Amino acid sequence: MTAAAPEVVVHPGADVLAAAVAARLVASLTDAQAARGSASVVLTGGGVGTSVLAALERSPARDAIDWGRLDVWWGDERFLPSGDPERNETGAREALLDRVPLDPARVHPMPATDGPDGDDVDKAAARYAAELRGSDGLVPSFDVLLLGIGPDAHVASLFPGNAALGDEGVVTAVRDSPKPPPTRISLTFPVLRAAREVWVLAAGAGKAEAVGRSLSGADPAEAPAAGARGRHRTLFLLDAAAAAEVPRS
Repeated sequence: MTAAAPEVVVHPGADVLAAAVAARLVASLTDAQAARGSASVVLTGGGVGTSVLAALERSPARDAIDWGRLDVWWGDERFLPSGDPERNETGAREALLDRVPLDPARVHPMPATDGPDGDDVDKAAARYAAELRGSDGLVPSFDVLLLGIGPDAHVASLFPGNAALGDEGVVTAVRDSPKPPPTRISLTFPVLRAAREVWVLAAGAGKAEAVGRSLSGADPAEAPAAGARGRHRTLFLLDAAAAAEVPRS
């Protein structure tokens, strides 16, 4: 499978970035629905991911999306109780998901510690993998997969040097995240790379070095964002501060 070389789009500041990504998301999801009848998106947490969802909630264009024909997934999650403010799901629901007419059966949060598997993160990861595969046994080819990037160039909960980087399955359990909380669930690289489009979002000077390394051919084992590529398109959507160390072509 050939991955798409990354394209870089720079916006003046974080607020403009969030609004622009929200507008781009409306266009991509409505195009997918027009072409295939439904669409799928993978959400990311963090400040920029939540800001994009909040900007989408405020946008008059949000109603162009047929929310009842949208599948919503997550790229990773902190393995905490449902409703915990640290969970990516909680932030996404507050910013957007509880404010639009989604079909609840098509919203797919990652398991929580108060779910049927309790605090067994391996069983919880296997449960999400089974949900992803569905009745046909195939992992969906997501229309848009959103990823934040950490100062260490991690994406989802795939951290530099972590054993999860080499997991060839669908969903991986992460027990030793260097960023708290240590226990998490994450999609794997093979699943990230199955998406039609991967968008890496970054705002702020604290992300500039990681963005620069990820666009400079770094080893994904050391800069996981360097391995985040979509099948049809890969976008690094940045504000000016995060783009300060983007390599010159």
